[in-house]
Amino acid sequence: MIEVVAKLLRGPVFLTGEVMECVITFTNPMTARSTSASSEMLAWASAQIHCQFHTSESRVALPPSEDTKHDVQAENETVFVPNRGERGKCILATPPKILFCDLQLDPGESKSYSYCEPVPLDGPPSFRGQSVKYVYKLTVGCQRVNSAIKLLRVPFRVFVVYGLEDYQFPPDEAVAPTNPFLDEDENIKKDTRLVDLATEMLMTSTSRRSLHLYNITNMRGKVGKFCIFKTIYKIGEDVVGTFDFSEGDIPCLQFSVSLQTEEHVQEEYQRKPGQPVSLSTHARHQESCLHTAKTHFSLPIPLSATPSFITTVVSLKWRLHFEFVTARDPVEPPTVLENQSEIITWTGAGKIDVDTFSWDLPIKVLPTNPVLASYVSQFASSNSITI
Repeated sequence: MIEVVAKLLRGPVFLTGEVMECVITFTNPMTARSTSASSEMLAWASAQIHCQFHTSESRVALPPSEDTKHDVQAENETVFVPNRGERGKCILATPPKILFCDLQLDPGESKSYSYCEPVPLDGPPSFRGQSVKYVYKLTVGCQRVNSAIKLLRVPFRVFVVYGLEDYQFPPDEAVAPTNPFLDEDENIKKDTRLVDLATEMLMTSTSRRSLHLYNITNMRGKVGKFCIFKTIYKIGEDVVGTFDFSEGDIPCLQFSVSLQTEEHVQEEYQRKPGQPVSLSTHARHQESCLHTAKTHFSLPIPLSATPSFITTVVSLKWRLHFEFVTARDPVEPPTVLENQSEIITWTGAGKIDVDTFSWDLPIKVLPTNPVLASYVSQFASSNSITI
């Protein structure tokens, strides 16, 4: 028996173009109940990154695959196929890397191997939607002699920062800050610069603030004003907006604001022409606001959510969805006389004729630092199997 453990050193979230480093440890355990321990041997082990693409048959119609050849090797259990048994289609894969050949482990012995591979720049972001799914995994294949291959999969999450792939690192790094006490590997230095550059680009894009004012009106007149200071955010930030109903002619009884994503299937891949988009709500604020002059809301963008993106099959957009309930007739506020000696309890009207209307405000949501997103990731940084 051999235990195989694969551990992602920097957490389970990466940028496209960033180098993934995984330590894979093979151990021949010696248990307390063992009476006669013996050496164990593996013929070989290999590792590979791949992305699985899965679609909903009721929403997405993909063209027939151009590759109609029957792959005999894929059915052979002695051939390393990282996505064997997986649902969907493998749309992206890195070249497999051999970790070792003919490994022998004595009882209680273990050996570790480091797997380093850049996450492909041309891949989509990780996404689990109602129409499509893009799922990334690192798969380690191991085989004993004359036995079937065993697969160890470590799922991870991928962010795409658009525009980052066009950046060229300067050849002269003499002016770059370095630690003189550390002998840094060049790939690690470049990888760190990549994350720092992405963080700087995201910070620059989301730190710009300018006042955006919107008049809220319906067919009967002005309801109020809505104010928001920016429309580009990173996941993990709060969307904050304010309402001013003091200058409205139409009383607003209640409003709600929902933070939503719209999953659009591209027209040529839609199962039915003109099919509606798939909506998901991530946060919601509702408030009764009769006789309220000013109020505000704050909606957190979950770190687990997928930022805005577009691929050839699907696109994801973010929006604020507003719903308002307004009165058709004026609603007089309670009046209290200055020298009122009796206690008066004011109750609301038993019946009010109302109108309802909605409004959508598009916003853009970008990724964040992958290290920050790793703290709340649903994926574990390590996984293991026994063979």
